[in-house]
Amino acid sequence: MRRFSTMRNFLAVILGLWIMHGLSSCGTTKGYVMVRGPFDTAKLSKINATEPVIRKGDILSIIVFSDNPEATKIYNQSIIMSSGSGGSAAGGNSSSPPGYQVDEEGDIVFQGLGKLKVEGLTKAVLKDTLDARLSPYLQHPYYSIRFLNYKFTMMGEVGKPGVVSIPGERVNMLEAIALAGDLTPFANLDSVFIIRENNNKREFAWMNLTKPDIMASPYFYIQQNDIIIVEPNKKKSVANDIVTARNISLALAFITTFALLYSIFHH
Repeated sequence: MRRFSTMRNFLAVILGLWIMHGLSSCGTTKGYVMVRGPFDTAKLSKINATEPVIRKGDILSIIVFSDNPEATKIYNQSIIMSSGSGGSAAGGNSSSPPGYQVDEEGDIVFQGLGKLKVEGLTKAVLKDTLDARLSPYLQHPYYSIRFLNYKFTMMGEVGKPGVVSIPGERVNMLEAIALAGDLTPFANLDSVFIIRENNNKREFAWMNLTKPDIMASPYFYIQQNDIIIVEPNKKKSVANDIVTARNISLALAFITTFALLYSIFHH
């Protein structure tokens, strides 16, 4: 019994050493600072945010209003009532317009008007287009237009990589990073890669998050379906090597301990 008690104490010591080794190998990480250097406020204050344009595959919510609600009805899609159980409209249900999806030709089939070419238009231009078509039939028409599928994809060294859906229609690069859980300590601030579909062509761009002039970049404001990749810095590969070396060290320690215990129990 005494021999087994000694062995339990020995195992406890070995376990404690492993824990101490693991804790000592977890170093602290320093914080990082984005957008360094002097700001040319006079120049940057004159830059206007880019208005999102309508693209193929977008889903638009378009609601028409006027001084005559009865005459306006034929130009609005029916409201779809939904509930958690899939039953009829009742308390706790929500309603939402089904939306107009932009087809491969850049058109939507608008309620009461038929086909409309909308690809490449901003919301303001689409409102002018609707105004020209509906003003002969409605008194003082006005419109509520929203993107229903405004999203972007964030990958790489961020806290929560994946597809990010946003309720608004204007988000800049710094806000996009915050929505994706912020940067990890291994993010390369000098190397953020953007992939964008524009007029049926694929665009590629690099951004340096440490430079104040990123606010003047056409890629500073995110457009729907952008793909943003934050690349790892050199510390990531070093950290991976350290983790690999630590794991090898722990494995060797385990094998050595097992061999020692085997030798003690069998002699």
